Amino acid sequence: SLQNQRLEKPARLQLTVCVCLCVGRARLEAFSDNSGKLQLSLQEIIEWLTAKDEELSEQLPIGGDVGAVQHQREFHQAFMEDVKSRGPFIYSVLESAQAFLAQHPFQEPEETLTDGKEVSPRRRILNVSRSVWKQANVASDLWEKLTARCVDRHRHMERTLERLLQIQAAMEELAVALEQAEGVRDAWEPVGDLFIDSLQDHIDATKLFKEELTQVKEGMKHINDLAHQLAISDVHLSMENARALEHLNSRWKVLQGSIEERLKQLQDAHRDFGPGSQHFLSSSVQIPWERAISPNKVPYYINHQAQTTCWDHPKMTELYQALADLNNIKFSAYRTAMKLRRVQKALRLDLVALSSLVEVFREQELQQGEHVMDVVEVIHGLTALYERLEEERSILVNIPLCVDMCLNWLLNVYDSARNGKMRVLSFKMGLVILCNADVQEKYKYLFRQVSGAGGLTDQRHLSLLLHEAIQIPRQLGEVAAFGGSNVEPSVRSCFRMAPGKPAIEVSHFLEWMSLEPQSMVWLPVLHRVAAAESTKHQAKCYVCKQCPIKGFRYRSLKQFNVDICQTCFLTGRTTKGKKLHYPIMEYYTPTTSGEKMRDFAMTLKNKFRSKQYFTKHPQRGYLPVQSVLEAESSETPCSSPKLPHADTHSRIEHYASRLAEMESQNCSFFTDSLSPDESLDEDQYLLRHSSPALDHDSPCGQHMLLAHLEHQDKEQLQRTLARLENENRVLQGEYRRLKWKHEEAVSVPMLTEAGEGGLGSPTVGEQQDEELLAEARVLRQHKTRLETRMQILEDHNKQLESQLRRLRELLLQCSLKVIQAYCMELTGSLPSIHSLFSLLFFLYFYFVAQNISKLATELLKYLAQDLPLIIIYETVSFLMSKKKQI
Repeated sequence: SLQNQRLEKPARLQLTVCVCLCVGRARLEAFSDNSGKLQLSLQEIIEWLTAKDEELSEQLPIGGDVGAVQHQREFHQAFMEDVKSRGPFIYSVLESAQAFLAQHPFQEPEETLTDGKEVSPRRRILNVSRSVWKQANVASDLWEKLTARCVDRHRHMERTLERLLQIQAAMEELAVALEQAEGVRDAWEPVGDLFIDSLQDHIDATKLFKEELTQVKEGMKHINDLAHQLAISDVHLSMENARALEHLNSRWKVLQGSIEERLKQLQDAHRDFGPGSQHFLSSSVQIPWERAISPNKVPYYINHQAQTTCWDHPKMTELYQALADLNNIKFSAYRTAMKLRRVQKALRLDLVALSSLVEVFREQELQQGEHVMDVVEVIHGLTALYERLEEERSILVNIPLCVDMCLNWLLNVYDSARNGKMRVLSFKMGLVILCNADVQEKYKYLFRQVSGAGGLTDQRHLSLLLHEAIQIPRQLGEVAAFGGSNVEPSVRSCFRMAPGKPAIEVSHFLEWMSLEPQSMVWLPVLHRVAAAESTKHQAKCYVCKQCPIKGFRYRSLKQFNVDICQTCFLTGRTTKGKKLHYPIMEYYTPTTSGEKMRDFAMTLKNKFRSKQYFTKHPQRGYLPVQSVLEAESSETPCSSPKLPHADTHSRIEHYASRLAEMESQNCSFFTDSLSPDESLDEDQYLLRHSSPALDHDSPCGQHMLLAHLEHQDKEQLQRTLARLENENRVLQGEYRRLKWKHEEAVSVPMLTEAGEGGLGSPTVGEQQDEELLAEARVLRQHKTRLETRMQILEDHNKQLESQLRRLRELLLQCSLKVIQAYCMELTGSLPSIHSLFSLLFFLYFYFVAQNISKLATELLKYLAQDLPLIIIYETVSFLMSKKKQI
């Protein structure tokens, strides 16, 4: 039994092993069957998903019109339904794979087996699990990718379809709108068939039509933006849609171009033919003249008969020729003022009020003084001005002629080169100067044009104002008498009213202008000329016997009952063998009894005053300012009329600068304002004008006009001549030195290094020669001017000597007759002994001492007939004692 047990034990073990092998083989076969089916399912899913992905990729790009996109969307929806129907099977297989992997996890890394070595069942199970895991991952990734691609393509199609529908609807709306707009455009009348008065209405209608098309413009922009967005998303419009969009864009561009062209044509026609254009100005000239326009809109005039062209209007040329008749006026301020008065009347600006000007400036938006205007803007402003004048004054104004003439004058003054541009300040200056307004109001308005927000102006802006003002006499060729074109001395003179301040107020400017500065003295004279035109004086002219005197009346303050009309006085006409005695009082309004008494007292005082008194107490009617002697070529613009100097004294004002220095030394208050180059003419006469606004307040505040050159002292003239001769000698020596230096430079030519200057380049010696020659020419010209001055002054000195000699003889012969005339006018009877002796005593203080003895002798002869001897003796003794004391 024990042996049997020993034999049964291995058999039982063997049987157990066999059973285990059978069970393991059965399990392995079952595992193999399950894993094989799972792997087949996963492989089938992978192949199907791969095929669907390729099918999706092979689908055509999204179309560019609504129909194509809708068809593609339907096909894609069917595709998505097919994919979606496969979804449950895929999900179940993936879940099975997940369960399989949960039962048969694998953790060992994959090992490679050597050839000939059998794989254990456990290893085989691990390999199968690993294979299932890989297939499941691939299938899952493919499924997610495919579903995501399907969703993205579906969304892309939806967006594309939405945009295409928007484009289609917008194109239909825009096609209708463009068709309507094109109908309006086709209904436009040609610009040439429109009435001139309706041009502005058509311009407004075109602008309104352009504004109404703003929605079309925005719609076109929206369509183009949508098309651009589709192109970015790789969707291109179909050929039909692209052509339709391109056609709409081209129609819109053509419509825009038509509107702009129409508007431009209307505006050009309105500018050239409308009320504010230059077309209506063509009627300002008559045959054979024709008004033409240069490219910069500046007018010029064609004479078809003479076949010539010129910048000046024919009427303006006639006006300038008429102004030449005023060149015989000896006083430049009055000569300039009377010329401007004629210009003012010819332009009808004497009827324009300053308030009307200000209103026109406001309507035309001419506020900034430094803004530049073109000719068209100037014409618009002038047209509005003369239309307002016609409406306010209820008078008939030849607007085309006035506008053209005023434009011509403004261009001559401020744009002589005919550039077609001028500053707003220039435009305002020209009109304000010649308008009908009080001179103080003009000063205030002009000051406001250059003042800042605080009512102050600095030197730069004041210089600009004075520069614009001085262009007016400059255009007439009269600027030399008013200090020349350099306004800096005038600016410094004005700022002396506010010492140490960087800016001045309007009160300082008005105070300075009330002194009638030399650069602006012509403006108040213009106002006096205008005021004197309608004035009649009940007096007879001492020269031409005109009665009553019209215009200015000039009363001598040296002779009794001597009144002169403006024609005789301003032209220097006197009676035969007699000369007018200065000083003179000017009246531009009828005189009053108080003025007559004041003039009588002044005349009485002046009778006993010597020439030395007037020499030592010169009085001017203007404020002299320093000026720089300018070349004659720069005085008058090229477009201004050629106005020669009126007389010898006008030429003296150009050359006798040293004489002006001598005169300036006699004026104590303004000594530092004068310079040797100051140019003065016959306006130096000691002349007063009577102002009704000042006579009753301050007689001593009368404006004194211009001391006469003939009343300069002989000794002062001789000193001037000596100074000029000395300067001439110095200049001749300098000239000889420069000439010697030039000859030395020519005789010893300078050597230059080879190639240093290049071929044809001037050497240093030649440059120095040219400089020396130029300097020599300047010196020769200066020498010629000095010789001319000397000759003029010598001739003048001789004339003064003869006049002084004749005056002394006349004084001695007429002294007693003058005294009797004084007494007759004062008392109405012959003088008594007491009054006569008082007058003789008064004579002593006003006559020069060397004449007292001769006067006493003449008095003795005259008085010996009816005076007591004691009186004669006392009188002569008194005079002789005073003579010895002197």
